[in-house]
Amino acid sequence: MGAPAPYLDASQAELVRRACEGDREAFYCLVRPCERAVYVAAVSILNNPADAEEVAQEAVLKALSNLTGFRGEAKFSTWLIQITINEARLRLRKDRRHLYESVDEQRTDDEGEYSPKDFADWRAVPSEALQREELREALKRAIAALPLKYREVLILRDVQNRSTEETAEILGITEGNVKTRLLRARLQMRDALAPGIDGSWSTGKAEYQKVRPW
Repeated sequence: MGAPAPYLDASQAELVRRACEGDREAFYCLVRPCERAVYVAAVSILNNPADAEEVAQEAVLKALSNLTGFRGEAKFSTWLIQITINEARLRLRKDRRHLYESVDEQRTDDEGEYSPKDFADWRAVPSEALQREELREALKRAIAALPLKYREVLILRDVQNRSTEETAEILGITEGNVKTRLLRARLQMRDALAPGIDGSWSTGKAEYQKVRPW
């Protein structure tokens, strides 16, 4: 690696240099802050904690073996998560057992893109409802049921709070595609969660009361 690139501060550049010279502790100093994000990226694709752990470990080992090729043109975390997502996709292609449920009955247009049930009567999720176990479980199920290309973007943007630019770089797509996929992911999440948010989750009642026409 040459002179530090704009995305690396001096301390990270020094850690990369030392890691390239065989300093394992320096490498793990680079990895530790990314561990949670790496696992979340893997599990968001694989929907299996055990597989995600394996893929996360494989991604870290692959990053170690290819560290001399890291030029610092992106953040180290961006580069590592990009490796993780590629490894998870590869695992997914090899594993014929995976079956993803759709979010309700997904509606698509002539080009196969998602069409929301409606654009009206949408309210933000009440902040107090986010603490409810029912909603947390419903969120997990809804995210897991998203098509992969939407789930990846939603996790990176809304869960890991990465920028549009960084998300596009990690996934190898345009910023415009990130914005489009994120919108469609959010619409699918809305359609999956809205009846519950309007019903028992927001009213606090134990029983569910349907308040929407669908």
